[in-house]
Amino acid sequence: MAEKIYENEWIFIEQEAADIPWLKIFTQQQAKEMSDCDEATQQEIFRVLLILEKAMIRYFKPDKINIASFANYLPRVHWHIMARYRGDSHFPEPMWGARQREADLDIPEMTGFLENLSVLLDEAGK
Repeated sequence: MAEKIYENEWIFIEQEAADIPWLKIFTQQQAKEMSDCDEATQQEIFRVLLILEKAMIRYFKPDKINIASFANYLPRVHWHIMARYRGDSHFPEPMWGARQREADLDIPEMTGFLENLSVLLDEAGK
């Protein structure tokens, strides 16, 4: 099980092990669909998702941000936020698709991003 890198009363965030920056937002509440979540949880998911997208753009300078929510294998509301690059292992395919090449990326370390994540999310919530 992945380590939680941030949480509050509505959501928690985990990092996916990948050659690209990839975070996942989960609901604290067990819910199969977004419409099953209470309004506060729905609002928090989108608030945090937008903060993460903007922060990843600033920090990692990707060619594209991918955001996805399938939950077919894990029937629990969660969102994937991925910084994508033309040189990543799967681009332009989704990360769940066929590998296109070995990744050849020169991007900032995820640790620097994660060190500031809690502060960023807490300050944005005030």
